[in-house]
Amino acid sequence: MTTTTTDLESWLAGQRRTVDAALERLLPREPECPRIIVEAARYSVIAGGKRLRPMLALASADAVAGRLSVDRDPALALALPAACALELIHTYSLVHDDLPAMDDDTLRRGRPTAHVVFGEGMAILAGDALLTEAFVILAREPASPPRGDPVLDARKLRTLRRIAEAAGAAGMVGGQALDLQAAQAGAAPLDADALRRMHASKTGALIRAAAAAGAIMAGADGPMLDALDEYAAHLGLAFQIVDDILDVEGASVDLGKTAGKDAAAGKPTYPAFFGLEASRALAARSVESALAALERERLAGQLPAIARWVVSRTH
Repeated sequence: MTTTTTDLESWLAGQRRTVDAALERLLPREPECPRIIVEAARYSVIAGGKRLRPMLALASADAVAGRLSVDRDPALALALPAACALELIHTYSLVHDDLPAMDDDTLRRGRPTAHVVFGEGMAILAGDALLTEAFVILAREPASPPRGDPVLDARKLRTLRRIAEAAGAAGMVGGQALDLQAAQAGAAPLDADALRRMHASKTGALIRAAAAAGAIMAGADGPMLDALDEYAAHLGLAFQIVDDILDVEGASVDLGKTAGKDAAAGKPTYPAFFGLEASRALAARSVESALAALERERLAGQLPAIARWVVSRTH
């Protein structure tokens, strides 16, 4: 069965409400934390955003439940803490990316960036808090029964490790380091392969971890998990290419962030290497490869529609 755009929008809206409610419950609060760090940490999270990573985790859990013919609601409940943790990690990365020492941006998700509102020092601490709280959530939620549940605990440990590796030096942090290095005066220009490797770490690693996290928590293993990882790798590439295209063609009011900054900073992008039309074609081929990975293991749900949305989005 083909999922329509309306079906996807309805599903995403419902899951966003679920994630936002869970984030409201799980985010740091007084009196356990000082008010200023609570306010600074919550500021960027509640600003909204696409919630792509948590949606991908929940869609993967839903697809696995459908493939295994088990009840979807418990699978989604098991994946929800990981979905929230992924959003906190993603938001922390945005808070730090926007700092003057990084991309030096003043607009994010349609609002002034955290360091503009709270100052650089507090923005750094807010990002640190979000990253750390993500791993608190992964370790604590969902809670095992008093005597423990070995199957649930094993899934949580695998999920925690997968997300930590994707967020760390071999993943997102490493990719950001390569991005910063490439932007330094006198740095050797990246070639197309190096650009792909950089974004596979900076953007793709956490997207792949999101698909894996939801799948693991829902009970996926072996070929099914491999197919979802392949799907997410292609999806991450398509997402980054479209991001680069939108930086050229989009408007700040639609993107919720400053348009044209990559070109102004001389950053390597897919349109800069291949041009806009070839970049669009590469994104489309990446989506087709993502869909083929799903078909191989008969995985469906909202995942195919999410892949198609990635290349058709305008923000």
